[in-house]
Amino acid sequence: MCGIVGIVSHSPVNQGIYDALTVLQHRGQDAAGIMTDDRGTLATRKDNGLVRDVFRTRHMRRLRGNIGIGHVRYPTSGWSSAAEAQPFYVNSPYGICLAHNGNLTNTEELKTQLIQKDRRHLNTGSDTEVLLNVFADELQRQNGDRLLPGAVFAAVEGVHNRCSGGYAVVTMIIGHGIVAFRDPHGIRPVCIGSRTTSSGVEHMVASESVALDVLGFELVRDIRPGEAVYIESDGTLHSQQCGPAKGYTPCIFEYVYFARPDSIIDKISVYKSRLRMGERLADKILREHPDHDIDVVIPIPDSSRTSALQVAHHLGVKYREGFIKNRYIGRTFIMPGQEQRRRSVRQKLNAIGLEFGDKNVLLVDDSIVRGTTSRQIIEMAREAGARKVYFASASPAVRFPNVYGIDMPAAHEFVASGRSDTEVGEYIGADWLVYQDLEDLFLSVQYDNSEIADFDASCFSGDYVTADVTEQYLDDLERKRSDSAKKERKAQMRRLKNGQDELDEITPDSRAGAA
Repeated sequence: MCGIVGIVSHSPVNQGIYDALTVLQHRGQDAAGIMTDDRGTLATRKDNGLVRDVFRTRHMRRLRGNIGIGHVRYPTSGWSSAAEAQPFYVNSPYGICLAHNGNLTNTEELKTQLIQKDRRHLNTGSDTEVLLNVFADELQRQNGDRLLPGAVFAAVEGVHNRCSGGYAVVTMIIGHGIVAFRDPHGIRPVCIGSRTTSSGVEHMVASESVALDVLGFELVRDIRPGEAVYIESDGTLHSQQCGPAKGYTPCIFEYVYFARPDSIIDKISVYKSRLRMGERLADKILREHPDHDIDVVIPIPDSSRTSALQVAHHLGVKYREGFIKNRYIGRTFIMPGQEQRRRSVRQKLNAIGLEFGDKNVLLVDDSIVRGTTSRQIIEMAREAGARKVYFASASPAVRFPNVYGIDMPAAHEFVASGRSDTEVGEYIGADWLVYQDLEDLFLSVQYDNSEIADFDASCFSGDYVTADVTEQYLDDLERKRSDSAKKERKAQMRRLKNGQDELDEITPDSRAGAA
């Protein structure tokens, strides 16, 4: 999962993009990047790390221009190379910068086409670079001396015809403007906003509406599935449906976990969705445990707070904050490597013994993926003095990989894989466990937007909306995303670094002697 932003303004955009990326930091903590266009001159800064660490005053001063795009990244494959930080750039045609959120499901096929047929060079293993080159190739095919909106939209239609998967894209065409588009299923989110200044109307696109809010842009609407918007450098906005939409199935995990509660995605309030998740989860708890002896409901911070509050309200028991979170530790869900996740849980959370001592506690979390965090948190609750520890998940059991841009690992690494709900509860050490029903999750989210009849819920159901995900693809994905594969890649990076360090230590004289 990543965060994207693009701004076309009448004044410098470097600070605005920086602020927007800071607000979108929850979507990716591995790398950050900004590219700006200063009347045809490209400026760029990107590297591994948090937004606040990647950009210093000296970098911001170089990021001149009234047009720019930005990105925060987390790696779905676990490869944290700075070379794969976004945005990416290709110099022909025009000079194109591109950042994207999501994952292509036909990357290998596209790589073969680009290299063998289109004679384009790929320098990384990132599907973002693939997407950039497909868009560049399609734009190169358009005729005309000037870059007209029709040519841009034809290029985007070509991208939709060639690419499969979930993607939200922002591109900057040097000297011309910004293009943003969304996959034909609408899996990954992207919205557009505007604001009026004394110099005229300015436009912004972003993964979540909260990024618009902090910069004073008004949310205009979400970009529709298969649609593209082209904002010229003078602020003129064009939009067009680039081929037929194949559905309207946004990723439901955005509402469960990834998005900020103060965001509006596809006309749906994330906050209200989580309130309703809590209500329906409480109803299920009452059905399965009508004579419960819960003394207090405690959320696992942060994304489960809203749901937990409603669970407590509907159960008629106290709601308490029982865990204090260290804000300087990254989200364990998006940390590559099981050992790193395991070590970080106790660094991230600390229990308040007063809220647990001699009580029957219901812990509420947004989801359970590997079970590592849940198991350790339950241990912490018991160590803090809880008599009994119950556990409730605001979403159903995760049993299938997500292939559209969320780093959910190989299926065998899911705690629910091959286990019943009762067995999962026993594994994580809960006295009992309740999962949200998938139907109730759907009803909780779609309530605000009747236009959306379905969601991408593949990690819960195993149904992939692009209809091109085969067993072979999932097997290949498992080899790339499993913790063992990530561990090997990290070891490979260390070997490469150590080899370079050894090379650097060789003096010119010793090199000559060796020759």
